[in-house]
Amino acid sequence: MEKVAGPLPTKKGYKRVVVKISGEGFSSENRVIDRDSVKSIALELKLAHDQAVELAVMVGGGNIVRGNELSRLGTNRAQADYMGMIATVINALVLQDALEALGLKACVQSAIEIANMVEPYNRKKCLRYLEEKKIVLLAGGLGNPYFTTDTAAALKAIELGAEVLLKATKVEGVYSEDPMVNPKAKFFSRLTYSQVLNGKLKAMDSTAITLCMENHLPIIVFNLRKEENIRRAVHKEPVGTYIGEAESES
Repeated sequence: MEKVAGPLPTKKGYKRVVVKISGEGFSSENRVIDRDSVKSIALELKLAHDQAVELAVMVGGGNIVRGNELSRLGTNRAQADYMGMIATVINALVLQDALEALGLKACVQSAIEIANMVEPYNRKKCLRYLEEKKIVLLAGGLGNPYFTTDTAAALKAIELGAEVLLKATKVEGVYSEDPMVNPKAKFFSRLTYSQVLNGKLKAMDSTAITLCMENHLPIIVFNLRKEENIRRAVHKEPVGTYIGEAESES
């Protein structure tokens, strides 16, 4: 069976990471945007930031609008996706406020321009912010319809020279099936990109996985709701599911 290659946990952590946080992380059962959930995300990011890691966060908007769901209800798909992009900006602004309340410096860069509210995405400026230890919140996806925020996160992680892509979810990592439906679903601690693609495992969409595979960018999928998981991931402690390249045969 194909084995995944990758660094074993060490005391030395990643220097620069991109974290993908889906819109559902901002919500609760009764609220589209739940202040306690947002505060929890901000606290988790602060713990990672305190490890001197450079943090960029790709924000989803599914708690407010899901473009693919709206399109199934009759809204033009491109129009629905643009609405979803605006939703990600709302979540990014909410998270920025929560981070600043903790004394952190955070800025929002968006792939869609909204003058006087957020900065347009600029790679060089984003890199400078990261080097200054500001947390950069990336909104608007890729600025184009038909692309998920998973794909946007993968592309930005590659573009910004991140060492790892962290995908925060509501479950422990990648399973053989949806563990919310089948409690006996098998959990995978390590996988190769090919295993994810060939097994059609729901880690990220196939475009995002392929981008990471072609650019040798590892992915860690983990539970956002578990305390200190982001800090553990950036510190290379065992957490969630590690997705990387297959071990080369000697």
